[in-house]
Amino acid sequence: MDCRKKTNSEQTIDPVFLKAALDDVGAYIFTKDLNGCYTFANKKVLELFAISLNDLIGKDDSHFFDSKGTRQLSSNDRRVIEQGETIESEEHNIIKVSGDQKVYWSIKKPIYDDNGKIIGMCGISTDITERKHLEHKVQEQNKLLDAVLNNIDAYVYMKDNNHTFHYVNNKTAQLFGLPADQIIGKRDTDILPQEIADHFRQLDNKVFVDNQKHAGEESFIDKEGNSYHYWSIKVPFKFEDNLQTLIGFSTDITDLYKLKEELQLQATTDALTGLYNRRYFYEQANREFSRSNRQQQPLSLLIIDIDHFKKVNDQFGHLIGDEVLVSTATNFLALIREADVLARIGGEEFAILLPDTPPGAAAKMAERIRRFQSHQKITGKWNGSINITISIGVAVIKHTDKDFNDLFVRADKALYQAKQQGRNQVQLNY
Repeated sequence: MDCRKKTNSEQTIDPVFLKAALDDVGAYIFTKDLNGCYTFANKKVLELFAISLNDLIGKDDSHFFDSKGTRQLSSNDRRVIEQGETIESEEHNIIKVSGDQKVYWSIKKPIYDDNGKIIGMCGISTDITERKHLEHKVQEQNKLLDAVLNNIDAYVYMKDNNHTFHYVNNKTAQLFGLPADQIIGKRDTDILPQEIADHFRQLDNKVFVDNQKHAGEESFIDKEGNSYHYWSIKVPFKFEDNLQTLIGFSTDITDLYKLKEELQLQATTDALTGLYNRRYFYEQANREFSRSNRQQQPLSLLIIDIDHFKKVNDQFGHLIGDEVLVSTATNFLALIREADVLARIGGEEFAILLPDTPPGAAAKMAERIRRFQSHQKITGKWNGSINITISIGVAVIKHTDKDFNDLFVRADKALYQAKQQGRNQVQLNY
């Protein structure tokens, strides 16, 4: 086909061809005069109004739309006709003949004559009613989703494999101390200190590498030294552009974690003195006995009893007796090594396990503790001071010992001897 430019006489367009083209566009096409009355409309407009072209021409929008819609259309038309503007906007109206509520995206432009004078306007409108309905539905669903995510007792967020946030709920934003819109689009290191971000990335990276759901405990310490613990579930998610992301759900388990620690402490600690209790001491002692026996390393045990403690309770009362126990425990704790295990194993009875300690060193340790305690004056909310002494039995592991109990029995016998021979002394049973 020769598409070279034709002469003016050859540039006329067949009206039948033009009308057919306009009818098949799939949009509402129309023209109006300076009074806002229709001068032309394609087939789609005529079908909308259920009217013929002859019955349409010369009429304005008030014949076809509700009053509110007519006012909006008329306002836009006047801007085009009177001010020469090109209008692109949404137009809402109700069709009188059908009662249908419609939304259109309309483009309206002025029509000029050969002298540049406006003689009317033309417009093309696309029905976006269904699209607007879907948008509204999506907006409502998003509002519902936001309402759910912002009110559940969990931190919800989305990150990509560059650790950039794509979503945070209100609870997460409050945790970071920033509005959500100041978090989205930023990397975790823009929000958190590097060491904390690195800690959270450990579970993130498992999701990105395996492309599978992972769950685990996460924790961090804030600037004030407060510890926080979370149980996190992180699920892989891919957008249509194959951007690799994860959706995280983290629940604050700090209170539960503290309760767990407290219960563990109660299970291993003597409530009065803060030392290990008898149960935990035996667990540690059995493990240490097995290690020492296997590696043929020395292991010593001290059993300590406060002399005449019943007299303290009888003379001063049990509350003051408790203070004496706490004071004595504090003294013992100050004199032992970090590797030693100190416990209260009875009313006024204590035990100290000394790993890698031969007989001579154990005897010196026992004597140092005995001497130190004998010179202590315990004072409090009572008249005068209380001076107590202690008796100590010492035993050392033997190759014939079957278990820790054999060692304990010998130390206990040594303690009995110390008490029988006048108390305030150390006796050894090797």
